[in-house]
Amino acid sequence: MADVFNVMIDALPTLLKGLGLTVYLAVVSLILATIIGLISGLMTLSKKIWIYGPARLYVNVIRGTPLLVQILFIYFGLPGATSIKLTPLTAGIIAISFHIGAYVSEVFRAGIESVDKGQAEAGRSLGLTHGQTMRRIIIPQASRRMIPPMMNQFIMGVKDTSLLAVIGVAELTQRGQSIYAVNYRAFEILALVGLIYLILTYSLYRVSRIVEKRFVVVQ
Repeated sequence: MADVFNVMIDALPTLLKGLGLTVYLAVVSLILATIIGLISGLMTLSKKIWIYGPARLYVNVIRGTPLLVQILFIYFGLPGATSIKLTPLTAGIIAISFHIGAYVSEVFRAGIESVDKGQAEAGRSLGLTHGQTMRRIIIPQASRRMIPPMMNQFIMGVKDTSLLAVIGVAELTQRGQSIYAVNYRAFEILALVGLIYLILTYSLYRVSRIVEKRFVVVQ
């Protein structure tokens, strides 16, 4: 048993470096995914097919294909068909951002549609344009209702970063693989990797519960 703990303790500094990159990837990807999701979510609400059509296509394609395939397509597929060359880190951020963005798009769409239509009518009666009504009335109300699913997407994004190990991104999972490839102690290393993920995601879950209780609108 002492040997097991020694293996884990020796591996911990390297794994914590991978954890730092995992958190970085998740934060950057969620920020980009929020921007992508907001734009595509607003596009899906348009009544003009040339606006909502591409957005719906994007959402359906991304949600209908595995993230692993998307990662491999961006890192290996695009360079094979174009002159674009991406580092593993850049390819990973792009893949996860667009993947989460498709789900965030639906969060925004559902959140905006959940706001009573009378709010939009009230904005028009005050002389506000459609854009002003969205910015000042609709989105502020909808944003509170979007907090629970957005927090869930962030937690999912943290776990999704583990798939970037397949293209060599030195995040938590890949660091674990590099360690047990040398010491052949896969059981101990993977158990520790899983424990670190569990602690991180549970901590985020507790934070999300606090945020929800404070800001979410009770319907």
